[in-house]
Amino acid sequence: MGNTITLSVVYFIAIILLLAFNELNYRRLKVKGEFTRKFAHFTATIAVVPFPYIFSSHWYVFVLALIFFAALFITQYSKQLNSIHDIDRKSIGSYLLPAAIYLTFLMSDLLDNKFIYILPMLILGISDPMAAIVGISMKKNNHRIKLFGIDTGKSIFGSIAFLSTSFIISLIALYFNRGIFDLKTFYIGLGVAIVSTLAELFSWRGSDNLTIPIGAAVTLLLLM
Repeated sequence: MGNTITLSVVYFIAIILLLAFNELNYRRLKVKGEFTRKFAHFTATIAVVPFPYIFSSHWYVFVLALIFFAALFITQYSKQLNSIHDIDRKSIGSYLLPAAIYLTFLMSDLLDNKFIYILPMLILGISDPMAAIVGISMKKNNHRIKLFGIDTGKSIFGSIAFLSTSFIISLIALYFNRGIFDLKTFYIGLGVAIVSTLAELFSWRGSDNLTIPIGAAVTLLLLM
């Protein structure tokens, strides 16, 4: 237990240092809030991927998620940490991220299956920022996706980037997890990629931070 508590403290300090570094880039280098926000999303999510190998109980993750949530709430309403909160759109994504990490970890912990946590976190940490960066950077012929006359707020190139990266990540992760590359590896990877992309496409105000990992985890449960 002592080692686990020490690692929890280390992660807490690391999160503080990450946020401080991100805020410094935002203030000194004038990096746009959308990019510093995605950088924090990427680094924080990738950093929590090893959680199943570090924490034996979901309660440790719950406490870390609660602290992270409280920090985001306090800094937003005190007009601090603009590297996270300074965006032109309304979003609850930053609040849902710690919730998504905990709920996905809880699912994997109860089912005693680390992979159900690891792959969804990899997709959330890599594919989601990739889609956003591609969508923001590529303007020419990058039309917004409309379904039934409703603007989803997502772009064609961004969704293609999400689908392709999540598919590649899934194939690689499944290969290492199963130790074989066969038809099952292919269709599980494709299924996870499609469900994750749809979760991102139909998200509202950053809710994809929750729907992407939960959708990917449920897909793994159904197909594996």
